[in-house]
Amino acid sequence: MRKTALVTGAASGLGALAAQRFAAAGWDVVAVDVDEDGLARTALRSPNMHTRLCDVSDARAVEALVAETGAVHRVVHAAAISPLAPALEQPLDDVERVTRVNYLGTVNVVRATLPGMLERRGGELILFSSLNAFVPVAKTSAYRAAKAAINAYAETLRQEHAGSGVRFKVVCPRQVDTPAYRAASAADPSGTAAGMKAMPVRRVLDAIDRSLARDELYVFPDAITRATVLTGRYAPGLLRRALTRA
Repeated sequence: MRKTALVTGAASGLGALAAQRFAAAGWDVVAVDVDEDGLARTALRSPNMHTRLCDVSDARAVEALVAETGAVHRVVHAAAISPLAPALEQPLDDVERVTRVNYLGTVNVVRATLPGMLERRGGELILFSSLNAFVPVAKTSAYRAAKAAINAYAETLRQEHAGSGVRFKVVCPRQVDTPAYRAASAADPSGTAAGMKAMPVRRVLDAIDRSLARDELYVFPDAITRATVLTGRYAPGLLRRALTRA
């Protein structure tokens, strides 16, 4: 019996390549996004990929989507938005939207898919966070807060469901070379560390594949990411000075 993967944010970037990899490996893939044209490009020449328009911030829509899909064996939740602005200048509507899409969207996807995995005593929930959850980059306060909330949520889920057969992963890449990152970097380099070369999407997905064989929650896809997290933990002053210089 072929397994089913549900991939959100599948119209471009990380979600698109993840969906295409699953399809190439023979999975039934449900590719989810709000961008219909992007989904069509992702699914091109993949007969085992099924595209669905869904806003992950809409809990009822997510629940209906999963009910229609049936058993989901692996989730890759990559849907997110990242408008940039100084904390005191960012419109409250933007802050609320980031929270609804990035954090509550994660909650909605988990609540719709995890019960079935627990019942079957198996599955993988792969949630995308960000290095930004650990690093206070200017103009990212709403995005960073939502990603940090995802980390705390996933840590709790893993603790509550230890021994259930479900594997939880929180992927925390640094800058990734996606269309969204390139657009944000061009529009506002100060909020995206544009001087640092972004990671290829495939490298992040390769790191996830390797991590699935290990009993770990966090996936830090490269040495720069891991070193930055460790510096922030053990030498926060040094990291703060480096960020200020950058």
